[in-house]
Amino acid sequence: MTDIWSKEKRSLVMSKIRPKNTKPEMILRSYLHNEGFRFRIHRKDLPGKPDLVLPKYNSVIFVHGCFWHFHSDCREGRIPDTNSKFWHDKLSKNISRDTKHQQQLTEMGWKVKVIWECELESALKKNEMDILLNQIIEPLLPQ
Repeated sequence: MTDIWSKEKRSLVMSKIRPKNTKPEMILRSYLHNEGFRFRIHRKDLPGKPDLVLPKYNSVIFVHGCFWHFHSDCREGRIPDTNSKFWHDKLSKNISRDTKHQQQLTEMGWKVKVIWECELESALKKNEMDILLNQIIEPLLPQ
C-alpha cells in the first residue's frame, strides 16, 4: 500500500511528532498524580531520560509509542510499506537503544517499567485504569 501523502507532506507530518509530553504520557502522569504518587519527568542525568522517575521507589517508567518503539504485539508496531528499509533501520535502532538504556538503569539499581501506548488506550476504553495502575505500581513498590 502506498502512502496517501506526498513525500513532503509526510515529512511535515512526521516532524510534528514530539518525543516528550505525549498524550499517553500525560494520561499516565495524571492518573499517578491523582493516586498520590510524586515523580520527576525526563531526568537528563539518567540513561534514556525516562518519562517518569519515582525516586522514592527507585523506579522509572517509560511510556512507549507502539509505532516508534516497534511494539511487536500491536497492530501499530509495524514497518510502513513506503520506504520500508529506512523505517526498519530506524525502528531497529530505537529498540536497541531502549534495551541498552533499560539495562543501564537496571545496573544502576533502578526498577524499570515500560508501558505501551496501546495498553493505556485499552485500559481507558474498558474503564480499567485502576487495574493497569496496579500492574504498574506493584512491581515498583518495595517487597
